Amino acid sequence: MSYKNGAELLPPSLLKEIQKYIAGELVYVPKPNKKRAAWGELSGSRREIQNRNKEIYSLYMNGKTVSELALDYCLSEDSIKKIVQKQRKLA
Repeated sequence: MSYKNGAELLPPSLLKEIQKYIAGELVYVPKPNKKRAAWGELSGSRREIQNRNKEIYSLYMNGKTVSELALDYCLSEDSIKKIVQKQRKLA
């Protein structure tokens, strides 16, 4: 993220209006919601976790215990239970 000078980017009337609220400070202006990527979409993390959760559910359905899965995936037993419940609803 780079610094932009508001005087160079904004119309003078808008700049004056913004200066009523904040002047001489850095302000982050987020992208509109429709343009923002959801968490993990750009990095692929979301897809990796979904695949991991499907794998956990498959192993659970094939007889692995919650305790075994918790150890294998370095997650708490409660996390494994939540994953199994969510995957069961999706199936």
